[in-house]
Amino acid sequence: MTEPLMTVAEPEADRSVLQAVARGALGRCPACGEGRVLEGYLKATSGCSACGESYDHLRADDMPPWMTILIVGHIVVPLLLMVEQIWHPDMWLQMAVWPVVTLALLLLFLPRCKGAALGLLWATRAGQQEEPAESEPAS
Repeated sequence: MTEPLMTVAEPEADRSVLQAVARGALGRCPACGEGRVLEGYLKATSGCSACGESYDHLRADDMPPWMTILIVGHIVVPLLLMVEQIWHPDMWLQMAVWPVVTLALLLLFLPRCKGAALGLLWATRAGQQEEPAESEPAS
């Protein structure tokens, strides 16, 4: 007899962190890649509509905003410095353009970072209750 194949969502299965983060960043279920991980802009769904994986135990908290600020900062600051060095635009123009660019990038990356954070938490089984190990009786 052959053993049945394990699905990705089973607790015993190895979970690929990179694959789960990539799926989450694309807004898909980290377990199967089919269902959506977010409903609306930032609200996490309670579970996957395709495979039934529950997301109730996943709490991303402040991780997505921190990731977003880190990514956007590493994009905007070099661009700002490059534009300043090459074209020397007036200060009023920079004060008008860079906040808009920064805000647009923040709004673009925030839901993707939220999905990636949920994928990371799912892949590492963060927030799941561990089964207590049975202790041996004292002799």
